[in-house]
Amino acid sequence: MANPPMKPLIALNLKTYKESLGKKGMELTQIASEVSLLTGIRIIVAPQHVDLREAVQLHSDVYAQHMDPHAEGAHTGAMTADQIKSCGGRGTLLNHSEHRMEEQGIAQAITILKDTGLECMLCTKDTAESEAYAKYEPTFITVEPPELIGRGVSVSTAKPELVSATVEAVAKVNKTPVLCGAGVSNASDVKRAVELGAQGVLLASAFIKSPDPKKLLTEMAEAIG
Repeated sequence: MANPPMKPLIALNLKTYKESLGKKGMELTQIASEVSLLTGIRIIVAPQHVDLREAVQLHSDVYAQHMDPHAEGAHTGAMTADQIKSCGGRGTLLNHSEHRMEEQGIAQAITILKDTGLECMLCTKDTAESEAYAKYEPTFITVEPPELIGRGVSVSTAKPELVSATVEAVAKVNKTPVLCGAGVSNASDVKRAVELGAQGVLLASAFIKSPDPKKLLTEMAEAIG
C-alpha cells in the first residue's frame, strides 16, 4: 500500500533578531506549537542556538539554524550533530544563504546527520544547485534566491518559474521534498508556493516581526491545511 502524500509544512527560522531572543523567542516557539496542534500542519522552528534546549520543552519540532561538518572533539565554537541531538533537536538548517558552506562540507554534514538520526533542511540558491545537491539526499531542499530574502516579495510571486523548475529538477534525481523561501509574507504566498509544487515554505522576518504572529501563522497553516 502506498504511503499517503506528505502534507505541506512550514519552517520558521528565528535567525538572531532581538525580537526572537530568549523569552521573545520562546513565545514565538509556543505559538508555533499551538498553531501546529490546532491545524494539524507540521511547523518546524529553528530558534537561536542559545535557546535550543529551552525551545524543545515547548515544541516537539525544533531545528538548529546551522551545523558544522564535524564529529565530537577538538572543534572550538562548532555546532555539532551531537549537540543538536543532546538538546532534543530534530534536525538542522544547512547552507542557508547567510551561512553558506562548501559542497564537501555539505556532503559530510548530511552523512553525519543521517548517522545521528537527525533531519536536514538543505537551503539552495537556485534550481541548478538544488539539482546538484539532491544526490546527497537531505530530508528537504529549500530553494531561496538570496536577493529576495527579507524583501517582502515572495519567491512564489516574483519568480514562480524558479519554484516549479526546482521541483521538477529535483524529482528527476530522487524524491527529496522541495520547499521554497525568500520573501514569504502571508497566506497567499504559502498557498501559491504549494500550487507551484512546493512541499511547504521557510520564512523568518515576516513571522518574527509580525504585530500578530499567531494570526499570521494560523492563516498560513489554514491556507495549506
